Amino acid sequence: MTAMPHPPRSSVRTTVPPQGTRGVLIAVLILAVMLGGATLIGWLLSGLTARLYPEAPPYMILVYIVAALLIMMPIVSRLFPWIVNWYYLFPALVFLAAFTVLPIVLTVNYAFTNYNAVNSGNPDSALRTAATLSADKRVVTLEETPQSKDVQEYLRCENATCAGATMVLFDDQASVPYRAKVASISGLQVTLAAPFAGNIEVARATRLNNYTYVGLANFREIFGKASRALVPVFIWTVVFAFSTVIINALAGLILGILLYNKNLKGRNIYRTLLFLPWAIPAVISVQMWVALFNQQFGIVNKGLGLLGLAAVPWLGDPLWAKISVLFVNLWLGFPYMMTATISALSTINEDLYEAASIDGASRWQQITNITLPLLRTSFTPILLSGFAFNFNNFGIIYLLTQGGPDQQGREATARSTDILLSWGYNTAFASSGGQNFALASAIALIIFFLTLAISLVNFKAAGVFEEARK
Repeated sequence: MTAMPHPPRSSVRTTVPPQGTRGVLIAVLILAVMLGGATLIGWLLSGLTARLYPEAPPYMILVYIVAALLIMMPIVSRLFPWIVNWYYLFPALVFLAAFTVLPIVLTVNYAFTNYNAVNSGNPDSALRTAATLSADKRVVTLEETPQSKDVQEYLRCENATCAGATMVLFDDQASVPYRAKVASISGLQVTLAAPFAGNIEVARATRLNNYTYVGLANFREIFGKASRALVPVFIWTVVFAFSTVIINALAGLILGILLYNKNLKGRNIYRTLLFLPWAIPAVISVQMWVALFNQQFGIVNKGLGLLGLAAVPWLGDPLWAKISVLFVNLWLGFPYMMTATISALSTINEDLYEAASIDGASRWQQITNITLPLLRTSFTPILLSGFAFNFNNFGIIYLLTQGGPDQQGREATARSTDILLSWGYNTAFASSGGQNFALASAIALIIFFLTLAISLVNFKAAGVFEEARK
């Protein structure tokens, strides 16, 4: 009697899907490798296509990636037949890579460069100059260099010969840019490293505004002026987030307890009215408060004037602007806390209050000994998430004060009510920051580590990790 032959070990490993968490991780890893490989192939092929056919549309990289995936999928499924059941994860991985992984990678990369509105990696359209190409397509002669610069300074060469620099050539319409590597320069003549491959009549040229890696220079700049930006902005961010959570929680808790009273007549009407600030879009509410807080024409100051009080510079003074931000954020946030309180109160057993009443406990004693202790478990995650949200609550700052008003001794991008996130936004997109995307990326990394550290401290203080272990 002969024994049945055993299948090869390799086929057992490939045909039997791994089980449990390990199987999920292996499947996701294989899909991620496939997606990464297809992306690399698409990037290489699109780069080659751009060199051969500069008129090719930018979306060709997507065509190459999809084609590479379609070729890979049957090959991988022959090696790992069970992976077919996991192909449905591809859309999720694509969205995760495009909207989470890629922005993180770019942010970290830009934080160590000098990337900004000038050093953008694009041709400098403002400094185009007339140019001609020799018959052998090797020498570009510039008619002049803008701003009376020599060619080395104009091309921003790292060496005297400009070897390795990039020049951008256009036809007379300046429609499609053609990049060409430089071998050397002589006067206004630029010798290319290889004959020009474009099929155009060269009429104009310009330089390429490359960005370079600068190491920790951005972080040194941030910490070098920490007293004028990082430190005051960070302190106000923490004060703003902590004060908002405490004030909103107290207001919501008091109103929730009052409106949960079943003996209160018309409580549903009160709930509806107090819920309205949360139902109205924040953009509309904040703009309304901007008008109300106007120092000259706002209703608030007009009302103070009727009482014989002086007008208050709500949005024009650093201290009053901070108070205004906290007040408006209270208006926007207390309905959520009130609703959360009412929902949490509905889970408390009424028998506890009845037993306390029989024992002679007053209403205040019932609140302090029954309501508040039982609400702690429900409110802890709400307060932690509220702090994390307000730590990066860009909307209220931007809509109400735009980070202002100015404060003496502070950077133009880090004004009196700016939080960390709005400081980074001003650095990247406002004219006062010079559109310094690299410095803003470095600020974003600092915000990430500060947020992570504060969140860990909050979780530790709230005992979240201990509860999770239990």
